[in-house]
Amino acid sequence: MWILRSVEGAEGGPYTFRVTAGRIRTMGRGPRADFVLDAALVSRIHCRLFVRDDALIVENLASTNGTFVNNQSVDRATLRAGDMLRTGRVELTVSAE
Repeated sequence: MWILRSVEGAEGGPYTFRVTAGRIRTMGRGPRADFVLDAALVSRIHCRLFVRDDALIVENLASTNGTFVNNQSVDRATLRAGDMLRTGRVELTVSAE
């Protein structure tokens, strides 16, 4: 299982999300997102997260303000424990359990 966790003072947060193998999860500010971020610069459906071969993958879904891993803009990236995922102004630290 992968865990994404924000700091206490995150806009609209704090947030804790869990991603398990076999499920595709969306993240965004809209009510149809699986993981809802109540933050102004986050698109309604901002990005998608899924596990493939025990690795956590993030895919940007044509969001207005982009998806960033360790401050680098990405369309798709493999996340590792300790990485920082940012959507809008919300930063989430990645960990594995």
